[in-house]
Amino acid sequence: MKYIHSLLIILFLLGCDFQIPEMNEKFGKQNFVSAISIIELYNIRHGFYPENLEQLEYLGDWDAIWLSAVRYEKLEEGYNLFVERGHMGKPNLKLPIEFKKGLGIVGTNVKWLLK
Repeated sequence: MKYIHSLLIILFLLGCDFQIPEMNEKFGKQNFVSAISIIELYNIRHGFYPENLEQLEYLGDWDAIWLSAVRYEKLEEGYNLFVERGHMGKPNLKLPIEFKKGLGIVGTNVKWLLK
């Protein structure tokens, strides 16, 4: 019985370090989509993109999650947005090319899929 408890504790602790790719993708996609939503809303309200993410307005408590998970760079026309973190690691995101239609996103580490 003592060994079973020890084994369960070890398995639990090891499980904390596993990076599940699906979770990285899911959280990474949410971080990316949330960032774009707020950045584009800023552009609609002001007519230009923010110089940095600190300029974003009316953020909620949960927005701190995606703010720390993306890297934003304002460009002359539009912006670059890179997903740096998903759940525990760096995601490998793939989205349909139609997603970026009408957005100011220029560069990203997201792969755009053609139909």
